[in-house]
Amino acid sequence: MIVPWQNINTDTLNHLLEEFASRDGTDYGAYETSLEDKVVQLKVQLQQKRIVVVYSELHESVNIVSADQFSG
Repeated sequence: MIVPWQNINTDTLNHLLEEFASRDGTDYGAYETSLEDKVVQLKVQLQQKRIVVVYSELHESVNIVSADQFSG
């Protein structure tokens, strides 16, 4: 289920974005980008509806996925 990011507590959203941005395999291109800049980029993508926050009841977990890839 998609969770509207606007309904998520600001601190919680920031922690979620920081965790996502710091995962292995998250690639932001050829240049090194600070964690703070990555979080800003993710917030822009949320605002542009390019990514969504998803809660899985089955796995009791929250994730960030591409809006194009979400099926559910």
